[in-house]
Amino acid sequence: MMSGIGSRNTKPELLIRKRLFGMGFRYRINDRKLVGSPDIVFPKFHAVIFVHGCFWHGHDCELFKLPGTRTEFWKEKIESNRERDAKVLNQLRYEGWRICIVWECAVKGKAQVQKIEETVNMIADWLPGDTVWLELKRN
Repeated sequence: MMSGIGSRNTKPELLIRKRLFGMGFRYRINDRKLVGSPDIVFPKFHAVIFVHGCFWHGHDCELFKLPGTRTEFWKEKIESNRERDAKVLNQLRYEGWRICIVWECAVKGKAQVQKIEETVNMIADWLPGDTVWLELKRN
């Protein structure tokens, strides 16, 4: 079941990309020239966006729940994902990239349309600036 879940072009990622494109921002997707193949890359702003699923990246929110079966396997899997994320972010920072992490919980839920608009507006404000780090999650 879990193997059928894609890592690219997820619904939250598509929602963000489409709205940013509509606002006039141009980007590359999953640029393999960069470590970690960021979900969205803005060369003009030297910025990248990762759209993280709360389960896969072990986010501390209500969307993350460790499965009841094969618990040890999932703990190790998620911990290795976190470690890889940290290495990727450190390398990108070393290379001078500005980084935005958008957690799934920031755009998922009953008021999704309102949340996605707020999230995209925050990204749009961040992109032309010089702030190095932006992390968006459910309040």
